[in-house]
Amino acid sequence: MGVFTKEAEVSTPLPPAKAFKAFAVDIENLMPKVAPQTVKSVEVLEGNGGPGTIRKITFAEGHGLSHAKHKVDVLDKDNLVYAYTVMESDFFNNKIEKISYDIKFVAAADGGSTVKVAATFYTSGDTEVTPDLMAQIKEASEKRALVMKAIESYVLANPDA
Repeated sequence: MGVFTKEAEVSTPLPPAKAFKAFAVDIENLMPKVAPQTVKSVEVLEGNGGPGTIRKITFAEGHGLSHAKHKVDVLDKDNLVYAYTVMESDFFNNKIEKISYDIKFVAAADGGSTVKVAATFYTSGDTEVTPDLMAQIKEASEKRALVMKAIESYVLANPDA
């Protein structure tokens, strides 16, 4: 098994606590509401939203994927840290065993936030990290970013949400 990590920082005009609430706490309710063309439903299979919770995300037809299962590893409301593992997805295609995301919401000088994301990919068996695999990961990341932007727009338009 190989392991590699991709790190990114994304800016949002949402203050850290609001960004954490939207992208970590309320994500299961917001994804299908704001991006129904991508996410058909999010079902909690186990848990209450905190660590240990397992969610099944069912993607909309035409998205290219059918589902993914996420397990919440950390939901630290005091330090605004969210970590989860994608433990099952047809995206994996026997090349990826799991993907772990560590996300930290940090105050930005403009009143918004910097969202720091470290995604650690665990490849299956002796799978090599090829340009094709990296292109697939990039495409999936871009789709994920569009859903996050939709959530951000919804929260900005509905500040009491």
